[in-house]
Formats: sequence, C-alpha cells, structure tokens
Amino acid sequence: MATIGDVARVAGVSRSTASYALSGKRAISADVRRRVEDAVRTLGYTPNAGARALATTRTMVIGLLAQFLPDEFAPAMLQYMLGVSDTAREHGYDILLATDADGTRALRRMTDSRMVDGVVLLNVAEHDERLPILRAAPQPGALVGLPADCTGVDVFDLDFEEAGRLMVDHLHRLGHREVVLVSQPEHVVERGGAYVWRLQNAAVEAARARGVVLHATYASSGQPEVGRELHALLDAHPRATGLVINNEAAAAALPTVLHDRGLSAPRDLSVVGRYSDEFARTFSLPFSSVESAPDRLGRMAVRQLVRRIEGEVGADEPHVVRFVSPELVDRGSTGAPRRTGA
Repeated sequence: MATIGDVARVAGVSRSTASYALSGKRAISADVRRRVEDAVRTLGYTPNAGARALATTRTMVIGLLAQFLPDEFAPAMLQYMLGVSDTAREHGYDILLATDADGTRALRRMTDSRMVDGVVLLNVAEHDERLPILRAAPQPGALVGLPADCTGVDVFDLDFEEAGRLMVDHLHRLGHREVVLVSQPEHVVERGGAYVWRLQNAAVEAARARGVVLHATYASSGQPEVGRELHALLDAHPRATGLVINNEAAAAALPTVLHDRGLSAPRDLSVVGRYSDEFARTFSLPFSSVESAPDRLGRMAVRQLVRRIEGEVGADEPHVVRFVSPELVDRGSTGAPRRTGA
C-alpha cells in the first residue's frame, strides 16, 4: 500500500510538501500540486483516515439520515440515497447511513460524537423533530425536502406546486375536462409529508381556474391494495379522461390495471405521473411524467454541504432554499380525449 512518502518521492518533493498539497493547509504552487496529484493517481494512494482526521479535524464522512417508511415506496427512496452517496464519494467523503426509526436519537449520536462533518436529511417532515437537533449541532446540515421552517439549514426540493400546475395544464391543453389525481396515502400527509398536499393543492387550484373537474384521491403504497384501489377509482369516475399520479406504487401498478381492464394510454386514458426517469426505466413505465430529480437533488445537497464543511461558504452567509423546476418527459401516454366528461 502506497504511503505519503511514496507520493513525495514520485512527485519529487518533501514529505511535508506532499502532505500540505493534499491537505490544503499551506499555499502550494500549482505545479507542485499537480505533480503531487499525478503521483497520487499513479500510486493509487489513499490517505489514512485516522491520520487525516487528526491533521484536518475532519472525518471526511457525511451523515445520511433516511428512513424506509412502510407508507412510502422504498425503490423511490433509494434513488435519493444513491444521489447523495455518489456525490459524496466524488468529493472524497464517505457516507454514514442511519435508517433508525428514532431519527432524533440517531442524529444526536452522529453529531455529538463528531463522527461526521455534516449531515443530509431525507424524509423531511413539515415540522421535522430532527431539525432543532441539527440546528444546534456544530456540523452543517442540508435537507432534501421542504420543512415549514428552513432556518439554519440549506434546503433543496422539487417545486411540487409548479409540478401540480404543469400536470393539470398539460392535460387541459389537450382537451381534458375531467381528471383523477392519485396521491400518496393520506397518513403521509398526516405525519408531515408536505410534498403531497403541495402538489395536490396546486393541482386543485389550477383545475378550478381552468374549468377542469379534478377528483383528488389517495392510494396505498403497496400491492395488492393499490391495484384494487386503482380499479375502484376508475369504476367510480368512468367519465374521467385523464389520470395524474403522485404515487410511485400506483404508477408501477397501473400498467397491469389498464391491461386487466382492456384499456391503453392514451387511447382510452391519458396518464401523467411524477417520478424519475430512472424509476420509469426500472419498472418499464410507458407513461409521461414530471421528472422528480432525486439524483440531482442529492447532488445539490451534498455539494452545498461540502462547501460549508470546507469553508467555501462563510459561517455568516445565509442558507439557501432552492427548488428544481419540474420538467415533463413525454413518453406518448397523453393525447386528446377519446370521450369528454361533463
């Protein structure tokens, strides 16, 4: 295994100069830094984590708090986690993942013990009980998800309000006047999943403004319940010509439901969902969708967090709240209605 002495020898510099070039603790010329970096790549050198922590007071570890909640679709959560972990690795950081049901205890354990240099929170609730702990911690924090109070943390999320308007507007322009919206289970809202009502409220408002009848409903997050519920919804609203889905499990179940009913999109029903392109490929979904951008949001959160950890953002600089604008990916599942509603 290569050592810092090997790096220094190949780069033609002293051991201390090689160390300073890697740690950034002293000014080093661009030429010397380049030679040291070339030597690192050539030798496959990896700094000793313990020595690095002592030298820089950093662990080079980012804490990631995520929960696999029974009322959310686990494959969708994994995409956010991969976006965070891949970007952390690109910046030279490892990930310490906590999926404890008691997120407050896990967060306090991470931050009090100084095991991590910063924290990313997923599954962010509107009034998240982890936030007071994160605000009081010495490490910076970044969130994927919008809480009611964004004080003291950097926040990144999809613009769910604009997504709801975009989906309704798209169907309205095609001539649809009766639409069903299928959201996550209602208890997701009850426990603070604001993204559900953010999209739903905006969709309802947009539909009202455009004279579209919109039936806002909730559905389960797993089979076989969600399949039965989709059948029941289509039975209950036979004149609806459009279907908007803000529920990954419902989107995954819909091809089977349509096949069982002898229906197809867009011939019989126009469908537009909200999920990532990777999710669509994984489940072979043929439906147009608003890109939920989990990998992009994870990248944005980690990059901002690393900037704060490494001092590129001053401690007195304001925290940011940034939204990803929704983009509609057309997969050919929407068109003019074959029949019109009331």
